[in-house]
Amino acid sequence: MCGIVGYIGKSNNPQIGLEALKRLEYRGYDSAGGAWFLPEKKEIFSLKTAGRIDSLEKEIQNTNFNLQGNPSIYHTRWATHGEPNEKNAHPHSDCQKNIYLVHNGIIENYRFLKERLKKEGHKFSSDTDTEILAHLIEKFFDGNLENAVSKALKFVKGTYGLAIISRDDSGKMVVARNSSPLLIGLGDKEYIIASDPAAIIGRTKKVIYLEDGEIAVLNPENFSITDFKQNRKEKLIEEIDWDLTEAQKGGFPHFMLKEIMEQPESIENTLRGRLVKKDGLAKLGGLELAEDRLREIKRIIIGACGTARCAALVGEYMFEEYAGIPVETDYGSEFRYKKPIFDSSTAVIAISQSGETADTLAVIREAKRKNILTLGITNVVGSMVAREADAGIYNHAGPEIAVASTKAFTSQLVVLALLTLFFGRQRDMSLVTGRRIVQELALIPEKVREILKTNDKIQNIARKYSKYNNFAYLGRKYNYPIALEGAIKLKEISYLHAEGFAAGEMKHGPIAMIDPKFPSVFIIPSDSVYEKNLSNLEELKARKGPVIAVATQGNKKIQDLADDVIYIPKTLEMLTPILSVIPLQLFAYHMGVLRGCDVDKPRNLAKSVTVE
Repeated sequence: MCGIVGYIGKSNNPQIGLEALKRLEYRGYDSAGGAWFLPEKKEIFSLKTAGRIDSLEKEIQNTNFNLQGNPSIYHTRWATHGEPNEKNAHPHSDCQKNIYLVHNGIIENYRFLKERLKKEGHKFSSDTDTEILAHLIEKFFDGNLENAVSKALKFVKGTYGLAIISRDDSGKMVVARNSSPLLIGLGDKEYIIASDPAAIIGRTKKVIYLEDGEIAVLNPENFSITDFKQNRKEKLIEEIDWDLTEAQKGGFPHFMLKEIMEQPESIENTLRGRLVKKDGLAKLGGLELAEDRLREIKRIIIGACGTARCAALVGEYMFEEYAGIPVETDYGSEFRYKKPIFDSSTAVIAISQSGETADTLAVIREAKRKNILTLGITNVVGSMVAREADAGIYNHAGPEIAVASTKAFTSQLVVLALLTLFFGRQRDMSLVTGRRIVQELALIPEKVREILKTNDKIQNIARKYSKYNNFAYLGRKYNYPIALEGAIKLKEISYLHAEGFAAGEMKHGPIAMIDPKFPSVFIIPSDSVYEKNLSNLEELKARKGPVIAVATQGNKKIQDLADDVIYIPKTLEMLTPILSVIPLQLFAYHMGVLRGCDVDKPRNLAKSVTVE
């Protein structure tokens, strides 16, 4: 979840690393730091601060000498072990101030290693698990950094993305990966390593993705990659398919608002080339090699976390209603601790925006251990989900920088609708139904544009409710998962208490909370469960609970029942969640802004959860 950057090459300018690090601040922003080898002094200078990267930048400007150093490493932290303060910020060093490193991940056996190292005379200065790595490498260092790293990592249990430099072996940088993302950007006589492609696109688009168990040694002229047994690895050079402007705000006050407003285009990109109108089919190139096996699938398990799990729950309704396949949706974080029952007719689908979510990757790995077919849905080309799944589908939503997912979520819903069409047409779905779904999917981007035009109205509704501290979100069938997602968004962005409920469950307990100070956001489109929802809405009003309704255009009756109404266009019931979530995203955004919250970087959260 932390952001890692490393630079080695033709320039000594620290601004290169800082600019790259700024583009990773959404991965962690509790503290920041850097370390630079200074050739004239023949030493490594390190600087660390609590708080955001701008604090680090100010400290650099206040140093008494020019930080022209190379190689250099940088880090922005999301705290796991130890409070977010200067002492625990990265980089960490050994006793001799010879080895400095930055780390993303968790060292599970750090307590045991720390006690052993203490007995050998090593002195520790932080509360982190990371610091033991610097001392462990020090233990094996004999003048060659990569040899010491290889020996040290044999004793480590856990996850890590590492960038390491040494004063006494200064012409290189060593990086290593185990279940924590790391890539190498190949520039003009320079290399930039990072935990996310967003960091490097200002310098290069050519990248090599490290795999688990690989170590890379970089110097200004070249690089080599080996496994831990020092076997040479040949790696494919890939190209990032988006540019720097896509990772910038483009005139919007926040990335979150920009990404909400980009959804017509991101959905179009997800659909591009995948709809076969004449035959009512979905063309999914990533599934072609598995097409015959998928035809025989009789059960699906979907693993996902957080917002992606809400998408998975919508997919469960889609697959069961239109493809006739039983589906079980599970928390990725719980899946590995169950004893899942598989057979040869089961497929496992993992959904992860980043493609690096540790808990979701565990779902794929558990299924593969049992020789079960795995599919991945992710927005990041080259990510671990994309690499490890047997087949998969890319979202093509473009970079999402705000921590709270918006356009990646709607693109996941679109992918699941395409996959429903794919599965359904393999089975009993008629040509007429297939054509209808294709036709309605093609209209979704324009309908999203319609909803986005109501932004000012939604802002006014948010202003009206900005002093309330508790919210219920309700929905049925396809929109029950959207109630869950709406509540997640409000919690993430405004830090308010919000809970999502299946509307029919309100009378079984939660309705006890409803009073004039406890508003509800009710997703109540004109669909197959509209009348049932209407009865539940009446129950809320009988308890004098304020209601914000998300309803279908043309439904005037709802205005007599709800306190405020946000309208969405009519579409197929299975596609309604793609539209109904848009007002909830905007409502959460405006609530967060009105309450003075940092909507792009909510407290305690990180974009990519790469630790368990």
